Amino acid sequence: MPTLPKIITRTLSLKLSLMAVCEISLLLMVALAVMFHYSRKVLKEEAMIDAEHTLDGTAQHIDNVLLSVEQSAGNIYFDLLKHLDEPERMYDYSRHLVESNPYIVGCAIVFKPHYYPGKELFMAYVRRKGYSLTADNTELVTQATYTERPYTEQEWYTKPMKREAPCWTYPLKNEDAEGEPLVSFCLPIRDKSDTCVGVLAADLPISLLSQIVLSAKPSPHGYSTLLAENGSFIVHPDSTKLTYQTVFYQLHQGADPTFIEAAEAMVAGEKGFRSIKIDGKKWYAFFKPFERSVTPGRAEGQLGWSVGVVYPDDDIFEEYNRLLYYLLTIAIVGLLVFFLLVRFVTHRQLLPLSLLTHSAQRIAKGKYSETIPATNRKDEIGQLQEHFQQMQQSLASHISELEQLSTTLKDRNEVLRIAYDRAQEADMMKIAFLHHMTNQMLEPTLALENSVKTLCNNYQELTQQEADHEVDNIQQKSHTIIEVLNSMIHGAEDEIQASGVQEGSGKGGRL
Repeated sequence: MPTLPKIITRTLSLKLSLMAVCEISLLLMVALAVMFHYSRKVLKEEAMIDAEHTLDGTAQHIDNVLLSVEQSAGNIYFDLLKHLDEPERMYDYSRHLVESNPYIVGCAIVFKPHYYPGKELFMAYVRRKGYSLTADNTELVTQATYTERPYTEQEWYTKPMKREAPCWTYPLKNEDAEGEPLVSFCLPIRDKSDTCVGVLAADLPISLLSQIVLSAKPSPHGYSTLLAENGSFIVHPDSTKLTYQTVFYQLHQGADPTFIEAAEAMVAGEKGFRSIKIDGKKWYAFFKPFERSVTPGRAEGQLGWSVGVVYPDDDIFEEYNRLLYYLLTIAIVGLLVFFLLVRFVTHRQLLPLSLLTHSAQRIAKGKYSETIPATNRKDEIGQLQEHFQQMQQSLASHISELEQLSTTLKDRNEVLRIAYDRAQEADMMKIAFLHHMTNQMLEPTLALENSVKTLCNNYQELTQQEADHEVDNIQQKSHTIIEVLNSMIHGAEDEIQASGVQEGSGKGGRL
């Protein structure tokens, strides 16, 4: 069974089709590569622009919530300053602040130790039951303490007292909070002498802030995040990270270095984007420092927070990847159709070559009378077929002449062979005749020689009768030799005459 390479090398139409498809495929691949390179670049630029808008929108959304808490606390604050000498009224202010703003789940009004006579510590703390917006707003709990530690040791008290300025705390988690992680907006309370004597703290649950922010998803699988300056999560879709973890906790859990690099950049207050890996999947993190808007009456200063949006690679390049698959499928199907079309066209165009190939094979086997059909084509293949037809006709004519000449040569060779055989027979007869004649002349020649020797050597001793006898013998033997020679001469003359007659009859036959 022939292999594919042998089939390709033996079939010209298939080879031409594959060459055309390979060249088109190369050009198509280059064009697609360039197109997708710039498309991916444009998509990434658009993703960065969209991420910038999403970051701005997320930051604005968060800032609106924070501003709402700040303004609500400010509205209570200025009225509270007028009644600092009424400690029981502080509970009413705390309750009113929690009831007036759905984002606030708790409010604490505290004073420095011994501010009120007879009371070492004073705390008016009112919170929603369950720390959730879904809880009944009327279910408010009044407490005189918050966690097991004195409030004078807690950040939401010490930080504003030290700064003597409004501020937001780091996320309060674990032992710093009663179950629900919080961020608190803290206002230092000043007496008439402008001395800080206490703190008003409004609690905002970070899970609630995450719920509000994450309700507007930046993409089907993306999410927004907000990091505090110490790496604590303020906004994140994973509630466990809000409750127990900081971003640096991932470092001890074997997180990818790209993730740690992006987290460090966010905590450092950088602006930009990073390609990160989470659970082996590629994501893009876009981040910028969280900036509070400038509003009349609002305390100045930034919080050191960083806002970010995280997109999986599929969300950014989903349409790009889908387009890539569509185009690759269309390209493959198109190339297959193009190959079949080229194969069909080239096969039809090269049919005369196949015909000429088969005819050449038959001619090579000795079938010189093979008929080459005529063609109306004027291209190179048509000219080749026409010339091949002329060559076949010329070859058939020459072969016919050669066959006739071969037949004539065979006839002449047969005549020559017969003549040669006859000549051989004649030579044999001549040799036999000469041997016979020589044998006939041998005896009289020897006798003649003996008689001559006798006469020459013994003529003085011979008698007249003996000499006459020898002379008669010599005459007799000479006569015998002459007769033999005459017989030979007559035989040669007869043979010459016979050969002349045969030659004349042969010429007459050829004429």
